[in-house]
Amino acid sequence: MTINNADMTTTVSSREVNGQSNTQTPRSMQLPPVFYQHFLSHVAKRKEPGGIHHLLPLENTPGVISLLAGKPNDAMFPFESFSFSVTDPTHSSRSIPLSLTGPDLAEALQYSTIRGLSRLIDWFVGLQQHVHGRGRAEGWRITIGHGSQDMIFKAVNVIMNSGEPILIEAPVYSGVLPIFRDLQLKLVEVATDEVGVRSSDLRFILENWPENEQKPKLFYTVPYGCNPSGTTATIERRREVLQLAREHNFLILEDDPYYYLYFGKDARPPSYFTLELETPELGRVIRFDSFSKILSAGMRMGFASGPKPILDAMDVYTGFSNLQGSTLMQAVTLALMEKWGYDGFLAHTKAVSGFYREKRDSFQKAMQTHLGDLAEWRTPEAGMFFWFKLLVNPDPNSKAIQRGWFRQRHSKTVYLPFQVQISSRMDVEQPTEVLLLKERAEKDESP
Repeated sequence: MTINNADMTTTVSSREVNGQSNTQTPRSMQLPPVFYQHFLSHVAKRKEPGGIHHLLPLENTPGVISLLAGKPNDAMFPFESFSFSVTDPTHSSRSIPLSLTGPDLAEALQYSTIRGLSRLIDWFVGLQQHVHGRGRAEGWRITIGHGSQDMIFKAVNVIMNSGEPILIEAPVYSGVLPIFRDLQLKLVEVATDEVGVRSSDLRFILENWPENEQKPKLFYTVPYGCNPSGTTATIERRREVLQLAREHNFLILEDDPYYYLYFGKDARPPSYFTLELETPELGRVIRFDSFSKILSAGMRMGFASGPKPILDAMDVYTGFSNLQGSTLMQAVTLALMEKWGYDGFLAHTKAVSGFYREKRDSFQKAMQTHLGDLAEWRTPEAGMFFWFKLLVNPDPNSKAIQRGWFRQRHSKTVYLPFQVQISSRMDVEQPTEVLLLKERAEKDESP
């Protein structure tokens, strides 16, 4: 696809990411809306905005009395207030009381716009500017959903057509596989190692792609503490992937629920969302943030950041499915974020990452004690997962495999589906999970 430079907007500025100045930002061109026509699915092009819900923003016009939305009268809602308390991120022994009353409560109990509460969106935009160095005038915006999984589902459906190829990391987060399989996508696996996706393998795949077949237009990745491999991609690998995205014309779905759970010794690598500021083009990264690991999994609070044409299509999809994210949960989040501020929020996430660092160390100590030379692994730098190799007999006729203890993905490798419960209840000296694992490995050939 040919893009005229006259259609592209130039962005150049000095930036600050996580308090560090970035003086190497080049002149980046914002990809124009017409560029994304190639990436929108047939479904996305066919769907049109709903007649009522997409008009809700007009109700905020001064002097307008709206009769269009069929909103229930909030005088009949039985809730008078919501009161709760949260931890003070600067003093963990203290609590901060919060409440929703008056106009804030009325807004929380009512229908809202598809993309979410405007004040919360504005707070999230400021967060992306503060953490990832992204300016407000770079052609991207935010939409809020029921957790990042909801956002990913919609993004895939507005980009991919049935049967098309998609690039995925191997191993990949199992939660997205039903989304891909529902569309009957051709899964093109890109191997990973201890420093993330193997960009050299990705280049080989793309440069040797059959000439008569459509190339992938999407790459899905979890770049920090990946579920299940636990790997964090280095900055060099990320830059190479961004370069390949330009060379072979694909978009990047940056699924990043573990960004704030980074606890490595070295500085955290910049996100793809940040690093595309180094490239000549802006608008190939669609980023998904989740509060499930840092606030509450049950709140289902997540949001997407990315090019406006893609997020507009996602909002249309939302209008046909669940109308909007939960306004009440958005209002609770907003009350908390406005009270904490960006500094308080980052202080909280620092405490969360420190908590999981301790759990990682405890579990690794248990593995060293009880597994010994039965397994090998690399210490994860982020997230909640260990990926370890059991040094057992890979014979497919092994009784362990036949009994379902292991599943074989490749002919030379045996894997064990295993999830670690790293809670405060875990007994490091006698961890049931590790002892069970050891027993299974040692009794691989027992009758």
